[in-house]
Amino acid sequence: MSTPTLTAGSKATVLVDLLPQSSVRSRAITRDIVLVLGFALLTAAAAQVQFSLGFTPVPLTGQTFAVLLSGAALGMRRGIASQAVYWGLGLTGLPFYAGGDGGWQNGTGSTLGYFVGFIVAAGVVGKLAERRHDREVVSSLAAMAFGTVIIYAFGALWLAHDLNIPVANGEANAIAYGVTPFLVGDLLKMALAGLLTPLAWATVSSKGK
Repeated sequence: MSTPTLTAGSKATVLVDLLPQSSVRSRAITRDIVLVLGFALLTAAAAQVQFSLGFTPVPLTGQTFAVLLSGAALGMRRGIASQAVYWGLGLTGLPFYAGGDGGWQNGTGSTLGYFVGFIVAAGVVGKLAERRHDREVVSSLAAMAFGTVIIYAFGALWLAHDLNIPVANGEANAIAYGVTPFLVGDLLKMALAGLLTPLAWATVSSKGK
């Protein structure tokens, strides 16, 4: 898939920059707030697509797809903000976490590392998107894979600390509880996110010709 060429004079660096923009600062700020909140709510909705595995405190959800898409669509700063807002709103008690959970205990428990990973991953994927890594299939998939690894790394390290188990050694370890069970599902979510963004850019490019 070739890299799309935007219309002359376009300053779009990430997908949401293709939406109508205002030169009035207050309106531009309001637009960014709406985008950040919108993707925070998208992550909250994706968290409700949940499957409990029983042997691990970490559920299988649609969150990682929303996180990766948030970074790619919003860019680094807004991507980071969207996931920070998502986590923060859940901490207040809103039912934004997996299974409709919320509150301080749920937001700082065994899955704390994943929430931090969401923020970092959205920022990294967003930065890569700003560098046009989301416009071709191979580089987009690589960016989504990198983001997924970041989420796993933060999640597994905190899980090992919280449950007082090894990261990778022994029968009961953080990799077995917090990474391995989710590989197939996250591979599918990563692939979907990695294919959607180049497709979106290609669609925009074809309409601009």
